[in-house]
Amino acid sequence: MVVLSKIYTRTGDKGETALGNGNRVPKDDLRVEAYGTVDETNATVGLARQHASGEMDAALMRISNDLFDLGADFCRPDLAGDATAEYPPLRVIDAQVDRLEAEIDAMNKDLKPLRSFVLPGGSALAAQLHLCRTVSRRAERLAVALAREGDVNPAAVKYLNRLSDWFFVASRVANDGGDGDVLWVPGANR
Repeated sequence: MVVLSKIYTRTGDKGETALGNGNRVPKDDLRVEAYGTVDETNATVGLARQHASGEMDAALMRISNDLFDLGADFCRPDLAGDATAEYPPLRVIDAQVDRLEAEIDAMNKDLKPLRSFVLPGGSALAAQLHLCRTVSRRAERLAVALAREGDVNPAAVKYLNRLSDWFFVASRVANDGGDGDVLWVPGANR
């Protein structure tokens, strides 16, 4: 499906880029900002994977692949798409959101209830997952803004909303099931 033989094309030298449907837009177009921030989220997942192993690493790999699906989804504004096209638009689907919810529930069932907000930190993996959470929240804000302007797959926005929750719960798992969480102490340094 994808063949990359030449990395630079010079077609963006004047500040425009092509969407997945061939339309050219400015590089700071809101749609480009949205899928660019999804790509940035994916880069933070790659960093988190450097500290993960086993089931956590496998889950992060699935999410990384989903984020490429999400970027492809945002890159094609024509929601109806052309099912007969050689490459019909790739869309995030509700089953991907459902999987995140099931994983959140499974991870959360053994965690102690929180009595305070959690500060980013603890283990290296937890800190990286908090970075993933905050960048994915920014991607979600951009996706919501984009949805006000045009065609956005509702499942894609839901996916980003669940994803930041997934990263939060996973960070607590990475902090010894929440025992290593760094808790906010309001006004502690006054």
